[in-house]
Amino acid sequence: MVKCSNRSLSRTFAALADPTRRRILEHLAHGDSCVTDLARPYAMSLPAVSKHLRVLESAGLIRRRRRGRVHRLNLEAAPMQAAQQWIEEYRKFWEESFDRLDEYLKKLQAEDKKHGDTK
Repeated sequence: MVKCSNRSLSRTFAALADPTRRRILEHLAHGDSCVTDLARPYAMSLPAVSKHLRVLESAGLIRRRRRGRVHRLNLEAAPMQAAQQWIEEYRKFWEESFDRLDEYLKKLQAEDKKHGDTK
């Protein structure tokens, strides 16, 4: 299993749970941006957008740099990589489980054919 702090993972998933925050991250994936540019597409106040940004900062998904009155933000992907690794472990578990189920079903089908041929 991937070793990742439960608190860190919980913050990451909580931050990613909101569609506005995911769109902000998508925007930042194209490059650094200032707060007002990030807020522009949303029909909400600047303080409301700032709350979303604080959640993303708390999760470590963005980093803020201040130059005078301008706050520049950039994407920090490491927490998402940790979440992806955590999810990957469960994907492997489910794939192995489905492979075992597939083998079992094929075995049952083979047995049914075998018993059907002797009737």
